[in-house]
Amino acid sequence: MATLYKYALVVLLLVVLFNLGQALYFMMTDRGQTKRTVWALTRRIGLSLLLILMVIIGIWAGWLRPHDIGG
Repeated sequence: MATLYKYALVVLLLVVLFNLGQALYFMMTDRGQTKRTVWALTRRIGLSLLLILMVIIGIWAGWLRPHDIGG
């Protein structure tokens, strides 16, 4: 279960990055004519919140183990 959960987190992170790139592309091509940039950034914020919530749940459930840099 923990491995599948970690894969889901990575996939969600990639989707967040894709939405960020999509917003950049829309910003460069639309030049303020449409609201596609706003919607892409709104989706990114929602997905980022979901990602943070999933990390918190994963730590609470014991599927993710945070650790110190030193050890």
